[in-house]
Amino acid sequence: MKVFALLTLFAALFANSDIAWAQVDQSNAESLIRTATQQVLGEVRTKAIQPDDIHSIMGIVDQDILPYTDFRRTTSLTMGRYWRTATPAQQQQLVEQFKMLLIYTYSGAIGQLQEDVTIDYPPVHIAPTDTDVVIRTIATRNGNPAEIDYRLYSTPQGWRLYDLNVLGVWLIQTYRQQFSDKIHQTGVDGLIQFLAERNQQLASSKQQ
Repeated sequence: MKVFALLTLFAALFANSDIAWAQVDQSNAESLIRTATQQVLGEVRTKAIQPDDIHSIMGIVDQDILPYTDFRRTTSLTMGRYWRTATPAQQQQLVEQFKMLLIYTYSGAIGQLQEDVTIDYPPVHIAPTDTDVVIRTIATRNGNPAEIDYRLYSTPQGWRLYDLNVLGVWLIQTYRQQFSDKIHQTGVDGLIQFLAERNQQLASSKQQ
């Protein structure tokens, strides 16, 4: 299962960015997912990155993921109604801490990509009027398939990724209740502190 958790990393490390790579057609949602996933797979395999090499993992995130994603949207949807009550400074801290949490959570599976993994892309029909779509992929290792669905929305700059579903579990749904419970207990600042402390713990464990 770790290999599929790693594929979650590729799509889950969303962040707001205005960069657009020329070689990726962001006007076509299916083409974007196909190209981006293959780029990341090739990058990781070529560099033979180790699970605790956070610096190299961040490099891949910055190069192959940020240009096509909107993690601010992911964070706001995960926060739900509490996002509107957070200050701009709190919102920025939430985006950064949530991103780092996902990096640390899934980086332990990075070495699994050195094994053979194939990704199939079932056909999808997208109407010209569609503004929110789901692109399905099937990741297979050793004959064991797992469906990974990517949710994107249309922007003036092209399609942007903001949520995904791995084995029936959507990322935003997974964290929404956790965030809500923590905010109810300690407020938005309490959630930020919780995420920051958790990230410090995970960072320390990577250095040991």
